[in-house]
Amino acid sequence: MGMDRTGDGLWRGGLARVLALYALLYGAYGALSPILPSFLAARGLSASEIGILLAAAGALRIVAGPLAGRIADRSGAARTVLAGSAALAGLATLAHLLGHSFAPLLAASLAYALGTAAPAPVADALALAAARGGQAFQYGWVRAAGSAAFIAATAAAGALIGAAGLAAAVAASGLLFLTTAAAARTVPAEAAGGGDRASWDGVRALVGSARFRRTVLAAALVIGAHALHDGFAVLLWRASGIGPGVAGLLWSGAVASEIVVFLLVGPPLLRRIGLPGGVALAAAAGGLRWSVLALTTALPWLAAAEALHGLSFALLHLACLGLIEASVPRDLRATALAVYGTFGLGLAGVLATLASGWLYGRFGAGAFWAMAVLSLAALPLVPGLRTR
Repeated sequence: MGMDRTGDGLWRGGLARVLALYALLYGAYGALSPILPSFLAARGLSASEIGILLAAAGALRIVAGPLAGRIADRSGAARTVLAGSAALAGLATLAHLLGHSFAPLLAASLAYALGTAAPAPVADALALAAARGGQAFQYGWVRAAGSAAFIAATAAAGALIGAAGLAAAVAASGLLFLTTAAAARTVPAEAAGGGDRASWDGVRALVGSARFRRTVLAAALVIGAHALHDGFAVLLWRASGIGPGVAGLLWSGAVASEIVVFLLVGPPLLRRIGLPGGVALAAAAGGLRWSVLALTTALPWLAAAEALHGLSFALLHLACLGLIEASVPRDLRATALAVYGTFGLGLAGVLATLASGWLYGRFGAGAFWAMAVLSLAALPLVPGLRTR
């Protein structure tokens, strides 16, 4: 591509800044998310209080996410919304360190929910705009950096907890969120909105778009089907005699496959089979993956099933973001990504997790058949995702 040297240097600098943003943001999530329930329990909260706190935070995030996306679109200040949200998330994370009872920890968690409702979708809107449809760089590169940073931060948090306790990991996450806020101010600002379509009429047009609704629903079905695995796979494996070390390796293999698809395999594959084809392949991969888990706990088959995570999650995410980028006006993109993240990923996961507990308690490994059916249920939506 015939960029001049100035343009080439500009895009390299833009890519570096977006990579740094994703590494910091997902590093902050990785340092806190796996250990937050343990931290709350260590501060004296009962299991029921932790459940209430997490549910309340999740409910608030469902409302705050699309609202924050709309504010980013209407104001044309996506970087400011991202920076402010990340700063709030950082301060709220650090505020957890001051709480020793339910009320202050609930307040900190609700503030954290507000702060974390916007960063991921708004960062995606900025990254997609800066990538310029793949002309500058591939979105998958920066998302792979986020996944790698999440893993690295989780591992580092474990070491930090061993040396200094749970509070040290919480403090590290808070500082990473605050650093994310600073990094957000440096990324390219091509995702400016402020157009007329970002009005409520534009939002209604977005919700009224059959293609967008099908994209969100397909994501909800395929991603929701992951809930049983995320909540109960390790329990199933341990009951079958698979130790924590091997279970950890299986999880690591799944995340490694995610990074490979984001970084290398996904973009050329989607160019070959198309975005709707990517959704279809992700749904089929999910159906195969959960069928394997329903049938066996033999390690070779489990390793192969976990490797399908790159298709059932990462390829789906790339395809859905591509569909949103292709079909949603730029001045509604942050709103669309927030709706996709909140309902297509977040709410679907919550509802499927609630169902998973009952299914696993009643059917054990056989509950994965329900997840296979749920994933395959996205296939009839694929024809409606194609451009007419």
